[in-house]
Amino acid sequence: MRTALRPTAAAVVAAAIGIGVPALAVPVAHAEDLAPDLVISTLPTASPKPGEVYDRSVTLTNEGTAPADGVTFRIRLTRGLDFPQPVEGCTYSTVADHVRQALCELDTVVQPHASVTTPVRFKALPQALMEAVEYGTSSTGEAPGEGFDDSYRRLTLTADSTADLRAEGDLTEGAPGSRVSVTATLRNDGPGWIQNQESDDQPALIVQIPPGTVAREVPEDCRPFGTDGPTGPSQPGRPRYVCWPAGHAIDLDQSLDYTFVLEIGKTARSTKGKVTAGSVYGIHPEFDENRANDTAYLTVDVSGDDPGTSTSGGTTAGGTSTSSGGASAGGDTGSGGSTTDGRGNDPHDQSTGGSGATGTSGDTGTSGDTGTSGTTGASGTAASGTSGSATTATASGSATGGTLAGTGSDGTPVLTAAAVGATVLGGLVLVAVRRRGTVK
Repeated sequence: MRTALRPTAAAVVAAAIGIGVPALAVPVAHAEDLAPDLVISTLPTASPKPGEVYDRSVTLTNEGTAPADGVTFRIRLTRGLDFPQPVEGCTYSTVADHVRQALCELDTVVQPHASVTTPVRFKALPQALMEAVEYGTSSTGEAPGEGFDDSYRRLTLTADSTADLRAEGDLTEGAPGSRVSVTATLRNDGPGWIQNQESDDQPALIVQIPPGTVAREVPEDCRPFGTDGPTGPSQPGRPRYVCWPAGHAIDLDQSLDYTFVLEIGKTARSTKGKVTAGSVYGIHPEFDENRANDTAYLTVDVSGDDPGTSTSGGTTAGGTSTSSGGASAGGDTGSGGSTTDGRGNDPHDQSTGGSGATGTSGDTGTSGDTGTSGTTGASGTAASGTSGSATTATASGSATGGTLAGTGSDGTPVLTAAAVGATVLGGLVLVAVRRRGTVK
């Protein structure tokens, strides 16, 4: 067994053998070494319906060595959530990106190893869909900064709701060799707004450039699209693009326009390209349950085009293609025999035969020759064409008028520093609901 020498005895021995002895460090407790360390429990996830109130509690535990004298508690809510009612002791505000915030003062002392519990309440608004809630304090009990840790957390929620993405096309005309502009539009018809930074359901619009034309100018928000996603930075000359909103967010009833400048080939015929509402990776979003409006067309009528030799239209009884490939507002006898409106949208894209829906006037070339006069959903046959003969053109296949384009952990984007906030201590209220909305 080893016996420890007293400091004085050690000094005597050291002096006897002629060596110096360093001063012995004696641990001393300093007040500045004592500090609180607050840790907050996690809120349970939920999928509230619009109008429902989320009402849970969280517990703050002091795992430090000093008491926390007062606690500033913060809650931030994304735009589909709000506080049911104001709570005394809380200050409410709206910060960046429509984030609602509550900053609440808890007049309490949390001793080391002690805990305090406070409710968190919020409600889901009608536009709720992909939502997030930030809640908590700092380790010392002061107002939290940005970022997340054991004292300040984030909960993502998906409301029990949907959003309806809609594609809208365009119609233009030009001479061979000229340049024309066409605009593809992504719209959110709701009822939920959409913000998604974490899953493959990020809203987007896939644009096929009409065959026979070349994209000479492309929006910065549009990237070349490969087999299943973006392939590089924005650049002209590619056959397909995917366009998506900044922050992967599109509000309720919002529309986003993407304008392309196309050069018409010198030998091009009237043509059209498909526009499809979906996701950045070409997957149909789960939140969008209505596929009937997912597809539209960018239609280019080429002046001087022979209505019997269109590159993208349907076929007449004589076997030649109709003009403009569906560029006219009066009806489209292009592939599938679908009709398009003035913006290139396909009103019969989701029909299953219809009840006699008929194009109004048929595709018309610049020479005045008339192609088939639309399709009939009920019978599956087109009306009589007048391009040189009175032969009746039959619709190919069915009278559906075209086909529709078919086609994470938390689907809520992380709140930014100015995300949404609202907290109510002692009566803190938070409710989250997730919904998707449309963009104009």
